[in-house]
Amino acid sequence: MKKFPISLLTVTAIIILSLAPIGAPEVARDVPFADKWTHMVMYGGLAMVIGVEMWRSRQAYSMATRMALVMLLPALLGTLMELCQAYLTTYRSGEWLDVAANTTGALLGSLPTLIRKDPKKP
Repeated sequence: MKKFPISLLTVTAIIILSLAPIGAPEVARDVPFADKWTHMVMYGGLAMVIGVEMWRSRQAYSMATRMALVMLLPALLGTLMELCQAYLTTYRSGEWLDVAANTTGALLGSLPTLIRKDPKKP
């Protein structure tokens, strides 16, 4: 885990924001689908942070490992957070559209990592 400190901080921030009893800010109420855009940015950002830390580690990762770390983990975290909101809190609600936004963000955020070459491969 020493190779992924910013990723761990990002995951911690997402968990806190996902489970905290906070509402949407006034500004967000005027923007259509602001909540969905926020989900896409959070999980896309997480995917990119993981990808950058993988690249900075200077290790060669297989495509399967890159996909699992960069794409699947953020998407699974997003799904888990929505389930936690639905079943473990009384002040938040889990939504399937949020799961879709989380997954879309993870997929889009993972694209740069999945198409770039590993630093150790010629």
